[in-house]
Amino acid sequence: MSGASPRPRIALLASRIGFEEKRILEALARHGLSCTHLDTRTLHRELDAAPAPWDAVLNREISATRALYAALALEATGARVLNSAAATETCGDKWRTSVALRRAGVPTPRTALALTPEAAETAAEELGYPVVLKPLTGSWGRRVALLRDRDTARSLFEYCEAMPSPAGRLVYLQAYVDKPDRDIRVAVIGGRAVAAIYRRSADWRTNVARGAATEPCPLTDDLAKLAVAAADAVGAGIAGVDLVEDARGGLYVIEVNHRVEFAGLQAAAGDRVDIGAAIAEHLLRETAR
Repeated sequence: MSGASPRPRIALLASRIGFEEKRILEALARHGLSCTHLDTRTLHRELDAAPAPWDAVLNREISATRALYAALALEATGARVLNSAAATETCGDKWRTSVALRRAGVPTPRTALALTPEAAETAAEELGYPVVLKPLTGSWGRRVALLRDRDTARSLFEYCEAMPSPAGRLVYLQAYVDKPDRDIRVAVIGGRAVAAIYRRSADWRTNVARGAATEPCPLTDDLAKLAVAAADAVGAGIAGVDLVEDARGGLYVIEVNHRVEFAGLQAAAGDRVDIGAAIAEHLLRETAR
């Protein structure tokens, strides 16, 4: 009798296969594994459907809503999705992320949630200007504003009140950390920080999607430990952790991304680390558990 173990069955959930997904697929191929592509644009699952046939599904869907509900639908039929729907839901909501970080003792800027423009004015006064206004959901720095004074804040809060979505009318505020012209993105995979970059910009927002430049960042023990703690706090086995430094070098976690975009990280890291391979190896470890 052959004692060979069956090959793990892996699926990749995504509406498009870009550079990062190709790196992961290439790494899986080097392990002799093929991967089923689940296109979220055509995905549908009945509650009473047969159990999902995959040992693990890697969620790389770019749409936050589709990523969450696809994970929920697949988990409902027994699939193991990485990251889990719970982690995707927490990371996709900035308030829930802040709560998880605070509960875990991870340093994060002072944060407030207000349900009306009037309450938001009071919250901003208590945090102290300048404050950062963010949408509860969203990425790439969109609809993020730095409010330097009460008049500016009042105008933006009135704008929030006019949003069509009830959730869009809620006001999430964070104390502004007077940081250098950069923030830090750390990739955490399987409980290990594997790479870090600085993201620099002349704009106070340092999202790569807004044109920020990337360069390698030393992955110190303190930085790695903090990034891993942040990923653990939200239950994400694969995460992109965003941090800022204050004037004294203190580190604060501001966001944890459940779908880490690593093209910039990979370019800055060069041949020192293969992030796609690290994700593939994490998948294989998870299927063996």
